Formats: sequence, C-alpha cells, structure tokens
Amino acid sequence: MRRRPVMLQPFTQSRPVMFFDAVIFDMDGVITDTASLHAAAWKSMFDGFLAAHAAQTGTSFQPFTKVDYLAYVDGRPRYDGVRCFLASRDIVLADGDPAGAPGYETVCGLGNMKDEAFNKALDTEGVTLFASTMAFIEALRARGVGLGVATSSKNGMKILEKAGVTGLFAARVDGVAAAELGLQGKPAPDIFAIACERLGVSRHRAVVVEDAVSGVEAGSRGRFGLTIGIAREGNSDELKRQGADMVVRDLSEITLAEIDHWFEHFVRTRPGDPSRLHPDSIPS
Repeated sequence: MRRRPVMLQPFTQSRPVMFFDAVIFDMDGVITDTASLHAAAWKSMFDGFLAAHAAQTGTSFQPFTKVDYLAYVDGRPRYDGVRCFLASRDIVLADGDPAGAPGYETVCGLGNMKDEAFNKALDTEGVTLFASTMAFIEALRARGVGLGVATSSKNGMKILEKAGVTGLFAARVDGVAAAELGLQGKPAPDIFAIACERLGVSRHRAVVVEDAVSGVEAGSRGRFGLTIGIAREGNSDELKRQGADMVVRDLSEITLAEIDHWFEHFVRTRPGDPSRLHPDSIPS
C-alpha cells in the first residue's frame, strides 16, 4: 500500500458520519515502542535456560531467535508464550506457581524471570511512543471514534501510565484484567471483544490494530469489521495469512478515509452474522 499521511482536521461541532465506531489498539509495537524490550527480555531468559538445558541433557545449544519470538511468543500472555516455545523444542516443564520465584524449573519460573528482566529494562529505558500512531489517535478523537487498548501484557497499565496516555482510551483491557475475567489469550479474540463491550460498540463496526501474528488471528477469529496488521518486522505475508485484512508498515500509510471506505463497501456485504463469536472465544 502506498504511503499516505494521516490527515488531521480541526475539531468541529458537526463531525462527518463514519461507517465504523471504534478502534481497538494493541499496545506493544503499536502504541508504544516496547516490543524490542520484550524481545530482548525473552531472548536473555530463554538463551540462559536453553544453555543450561543443553548442558544438562548433553544436547547442542540452539539459541532463541527472532523467528521463535514472532512465531511462539509475540502477543501471547506470558506463560502461554513460554509453553508455546517450549513445545516447539519438545521440552516439557511443570507449570509451577505464578507467585513463585523466577527460575529455570517451571513454566511460571521462566515467565517470571522474563518479566523481571523486562521491568528492569523498562525502568531504565522508559517508554517511547510511535508518533504516527499518536497522530492517528488524535485524528480518530477529532471525529468522535471510540478508542480502546487491549494487550496481553500484565504490565499494560504501568506502561500506559509511564507513557502518559492512559486517559486517551475509554476502554482498557490488559493481562491483569484478562486473568481476573478468565479470558483466553490471543489468538482467541476475548480481550478485543471485551474492549468493544466496554465501549458499547458492535465488533463488526470496530477496527483491531495489531503487530503480532497471534493478534491479527484474534481479530480474524472474532469477526471484527477490520483487522489492520502493522508489519514492523517485515512479516507482511505472515500477517496476511493469519487474517489481517490490511497490512501496513506504519499507521502513516493508511488514512481514515480508506478505513471508512472498507466499512462502507466491504463489511456491509460480508456473508453471515458479523457479530458471531468464534467458537473458542468467550460466550456472548
């Protein structure tokens, strides 16, 4: 898709009628430039674990790679990411206790070790926002479009507060809220569906914006009106294969007019019930 700037227009009392009502954003890699901190924390933890496992089992050390991160970890709840990656290496560990100490012995121990490394990096380096996403959000606010954020991260609220953008989103669902509500993690669409409910909008009139493969799959499963994939890792084809309706490298490459055109000309003509939940999601 050719690059076009997001055009900001001044607020007026008479807003143009839009064919969509809300946009639900993922956080890491979409709003905040924190995905790199997550990736580095995952690699540090898994490489240490894999080296110890190789020494213990007499096998060769195969490091955790960027491909592993995108395929098995990115976008998933923390312990689900650990399980998914370990399964890819045919490694089985006990789940352990989420409240337990960081360590190599259990799934939760590994997840807690990653979280410890991530929080240290977060406190040291802080949070950077994607300027193009913030311009996009301001354009949406000017038109009265509802805004939500849905993230698997249990650090979600901490990150949004550090970035000073919590108040921009009328609906916020993070990993803590998901656990309290018993929601399934991505690629199930639960957290995006709950964000829509909190905004009081139908999913077929909502946009999901994601950079993770598991996230665009969630958007597709949940039958949201439009799922936009942001290919910051050069993974456009994979995002398309897993359900993204549109793929861009950055939100500066798409306009609100193009999104509105999609809803006017494509969503209205889709077969089936656009509000139907995917079978493995939360009940309606």
